[in-house]
Amino acid sequence: MRKTIPMLMSILLIIGFAGCGGKREAKPAPSRTTIAVIPKGTTHEFWKSVHAGANQAAKELDVDIIWKGALKEDNREAQIAVVEDFISRRVSGIVMAPLDDTALRAPVASAVRNGIPVVIFDSDLKSDLIVSFVATDNYLGGKLAGKRLAELLDGKGKVAMLRYQEGSASTMRREQGFLDAIKDYPGIEIVRANQYGGPTTETAYQASENMLAPLKNPKGGLTIQGVFAPNESTTFGMLRALQDESLAGKVRFVGFDSSVKLVEALRLGHIDGLVLQNPIRMGYLGVKTMVEHLRGQTVEKRIDTGATLATKENMDQPEIKELLEPKL
Repeated sequence: MRKTIPMLMSILLIIGFAGCGGKREAKPAPSRTTIAVIPKGTTHEFWKSVHAGANQAAKELDVDIIWKGALKEDNREAQIAVVEDFISRRVSGIVMAPLDDTALRAPVASAVRNGIPVVIFDSDLKSDLIVSFVATDNYLGGKLAGKRLAELLDGKGKVAMLRYQEGSASTMRREQGFLDAIKDYPGIEIVRANQYGGPTTETAYQASENMLAPLKNPKGGLTIQGVFAPNESTTFGMLRALQDESLAGKVRFVGFDSSVKLVEALRLGHIDGLVLQNPIRMGYLGVKTMVEHLRGQTVEKRIDTGATLATKENMDQPEIKELLEPKL
């Protein structure tokens, strides 16, 4: 009997230690409906507007949101880690703008396996597991930009396009829409379309300088007549590069999205058009769609949040001004 008791205690201790070294258990689920909202990044004005819309929906629908994203928009590993953290926290649902249309498939599949539904917004994901996709018709937005630039050039001339980055479904669709629109104007030649701006305004600025350098003529001007950039950071980077070379306003320029500096450039004539999304509406509908799904309602698989072209001529119209300068 004396030998049996120590033996039993040893077995229990071994079991206890084995339990401590096993897989970490998920944290208890929040007591209230809690939606994780994961943007591509957190620095651009666009994401601040998305955040405002998500907060508005949360307040109206009496749910909680947790806003968390990577600092830079090329950090796929950081975004994957954010998703994994929210899975362990057992949030009610995830609303996400994926940095990469392929790399985030596995984390989304993991969330769904763990009973956490996912709504994708802004930029598409190659997955049939998602509840809904809430976004701008990015291809149409790109076509709007292409048509605007072509009309400014009277259907003839040479143009260049600064891309954003590989794997970003939203901007790739805009770029394709732009290229397809230009095809309708045989008098326009696209001379550069292989430069990527990257995740920040600084990388976009450097890429813009690199793209424009071989396109300069001996008199200090450019051998192109038009340029297109597909998002906020590439538009601002290109704007800075043109301004630094005293070329702003001397080449037709159409960009995407809005910020204080871009609105100012539009008014000055340094930018000839901005294709605008509705990021507040996007954030609002992303959260609203998730809440409706969680409450057993039927939701649409694709929800278009709209695209609008702002110009110097229409920028003071109330509906355009609201998109250019959203009240956060």
